[in-house]
Amino acid sequence: MKSLYAALVVLLMTTTVRAEQQFVGYSPDNFPQEYCLALNIYYETRNSTLADAAATADVVLNRVQDTRYPNTVCEVVKQGIKNADGSMKRNACQFSWYCDGKNDRPQLSDAWIKAQTTAWAFLNLKHFRGITEGATHYHAHYVNPRWARSLVLVGTIGAHKYYRWD
Repeated sequence: MKSLYAALVVLLMTTTVRAEQQFVGYSPDNFPQEYCLALNIYYETRNSTLADAAATADVVLNRVQDTRYPNTVCEVVKQGIKNADGSMKRNACQFSWYCDGKNDRPQLSDAWIKAQTTAWAFLNLKHFRGITEGATHYHAHYVNPRWARSLVLVGTIGAHKYYRWD
């Protein structure tokens, strides 16, 4: 697994731009879907394993393919309830980080590189696809959301439990 991750980092870094001698990866302008997926991976799994990062990415793509959810990665990641003025209602998003009121600009770090690499591998190389066996939901292991009772538990990967519709 580590050798695959290292190879993906090298591949991604050879196709990206460097600024001030630091890896900055791709931008929302040139690869918007990859960027949205990378943000979700970063904020949901930055302190977890590569397997957990891959599983959260798989959930997003499972939602894109499910008619109950929006049709693009960015629409899925940014799904939530909006206020009358069009801004996102705080704490009312599918992925909590998106409307928690905090800055959504990731720090240049190993976690951001891992997130971008994983997003690229998922969307362009089809690596790790299917790891969650069709899961469309997940939550951190330390919470017990009400919605989990209505879905089928697929399993636990890293810091999250994964579920799918019956």
